[in-house]
Amino acid sequence: MKYVTAALIGATALFGTAIAQPSEPASLFGPDQRNRIDLSVIDGKLSYTVSRDGKPVLSPSPIGMFTSQGALGGSDLEIVGTERASVNEVYRPVVGKAAEVPDRYEQLTMHLRRKKDGVTFDLVARAYADGIAYRFVVPPQDRFKALDIYWETTGFYFPADYDCWGANAGVHANSHEFEFDPVKASRMRNFHLYDAPLLCSTGKAGTTFALAEADKRDYAGGYFRRRGDGGLGVNISLTTRTDNPQDSAGFRTAVRASLADGPLVTAWRVVMLGDTPGDLIPSNLITLLAEPSKIADTSWIKPGKAAWDWWNGWAVDVPDAGVNTTTYKAYIDFAQKMGLEYVLIDEGWYKGSSEAPTPADVTVPIPQVDMPGIVRYAQERGVGIWVWLQWKQLERQMDDALALYEAWGIKGIKVDFMDRNDQEMVAFYHRILSTAAKRHLMVDLHGAYPPDGLARTWPNYMTQEGVLGAEYNKFGTRITASHNVTLPFTRGLLGPMDYTPGGFHAVSPAEFAGKVRLTRPYVQTTRGQGLAMYVVYDSPIVMLADSPDSYISADGTLAAGADFLKEVPSSWDETRFIAGEIGGYVVMARRKGSVWYIGAMTNESGRRISVPLNALGVNRRWRARLWQDGADMNSLRTSNMDARSVLSLTLAPSGGAVVVLTAVN
Repeated sequence: MKYVTAALIGATALFGTAIAQPSEPASLFGPDQRNRIDLSVIDGKLSYTVSRDGKPVLSPSPIGMFTSQGALGGSDLEIVGTERASVNEVYRPVVGKAAEVPDRYEQLTMHLRRKKDGVTFDLVARAYADGIAYRFVVPPQDRFKALDIYWETTGFYFPADYDCWGANAGVHANSHEFEFDPVKASRMRNFHLYDAPLLCSTGKAGTTFALAEADKRDYAGGYFRRRGDGGLGVNISLTTRTDNPQDSAGFRTAVRASLADGPLVTAWRVVMLGDTPGDLIPSNLITLLAEPSKIADTSWIKPGKAAWDWWNGWAVDVPDAGVNTTTYKAYIDFAQKMGLEYVLIDEGWYKGSSEAPTPADVTVPIPQVDMPGIVRYAQERGVGIWVWLQWKQLERQMDDALALYEAWGIKGIKVDFMDRNDQEMVAFYHRILSTAAKRHLMVDLHGAYPPDGLARTWPNYMTQEGVLGAEYNKFGTRITASHNVTLPFTRGLLGPMDYTPGGFHAVSPAEFAGKVRLTRPYVQTTRGQGLAMYVVYDSPIVMLADSPDSYISADGTLAAGADFLKEVPSSWDETRFIAGEIGGYVVMARRKGSVWYIGAMTNESGRRISVPLNALGVNRRWRARLWQDGADMNSLRTSNMDARSVLSLTLAPSGGAVVVLTAVN
């Protein structure tokens, strides 16, 4: 692990660094002076508070770890110095929800020492306009060269009984695919394990915060669980592997670190802050906290939309459709007609992908699949190919397999079924992204833990799952309109999500339970909501999940809304939240070049929404093209109009709408 001291972070942007011997609590304000974190050592224990506009958000909360070298942060501490720094830069993502992101923060590094034995470590804190974050850095010490972390004593303590929304994972090993349900802080239990983000409203001046983590490197992922003392708030619960050996004290190790090559650096503990839940949606805070890019030349990284086989059950109009060359050529033809950049070939294309009857070989396509021929066919039509892989099967052959895929001309890989967030899996994420980058391969992570900023460190990371997405329409009734309009305020805060939208066959929620099926599945939301997902949800690689004939007929006629899907971008220059309520509705606007795209979605209640166009930050006349819910769930009303101040959208129950705005000179 590498740790860059405060004097080097931001390279060209730091100024005003000073070292002091504080006797009072150290305060740190965000650049706009609204967010504040106060750090102090009282009776030898490290704690902090967070406030916004002078009003408390988090009451005094502990920061610490229990390790093989005893407690760090929990007792017997003294502050031996502090350093301050200011950073004002611009981060330019390769893909994502903005072309330029201000990277502006105030930083405080607190140097700490345990008085009984002289063990030293640092607490690094940052304050941004949209949140605060802190992490530990433990440098090499003469007295020990390795450090095991058993648990963190870090907490986020609430001064009041906040209204929260959380995904209760319940177990350490899981695919992180859950609903974000409303829960009062007083109703949380210490056996609950809440995934990031845990979103809460203070009820004071509308302030909302989200708890998350960022920039895990050689560290374990964590969950949030109710304080063990029964008070309001949560502590961090680090993930351990069940096959990790127990040490002599009976503690199970979450993180095992060698300090021979450098310090131990924990994940950032993050508190995103905004006036409303919607204010958090455009934030790039999680990505900003990650290590800067490790890829020098990113010219080969291209966002785009992809045709996909698995969700619709290989439902393409060719003889013996399935995992074979003829089927994939048909998907490529469809992608070419729709102007899609990619086709994703999912599970089953290589030898033994199910591990039966013989071990898998990810370098050997099954006889029915001529992968080099498929790639050539796609290249001739301006379409790129992605391929699915089971992570453990890939791990056994990673170097050889990725070199082969590069030679074939594959553009990206979808790596699946990781379903863990322990230290070993965190390391695997970085290893696969690093190895893929050397082979000019983009990556989609599935069965994945929540995003923690990988897009900055590895720009070839394009999207990931870790979301209860549209695939669950194949299995049951969980993908409701209410769930869909909760995701932007919760899971969507952290980074891109491969929700796999595009279902073009809808039935009403009342009918849906009797219509669940694996091939050509139904959705229980309208065509308008299906289109809006391509604007509301962030994913630089995004699927058109339904069968090709759902979007375009054999004679070339486009289905209602397919014209919008042909033109909507998948990566953006600017993102703005317009309006919404968690679980109720959401209106988002995203800009590509000079064109704005608006997406609106509602829950099971229909509604009429007024969209103020001055929210786009410019006052001008627009040519507006609208796609709104039609006479039934599978139809749309389209219209064109000029607009200057307000657009009115009518959303059916479980519905939505999209708008394309072009400035009129």
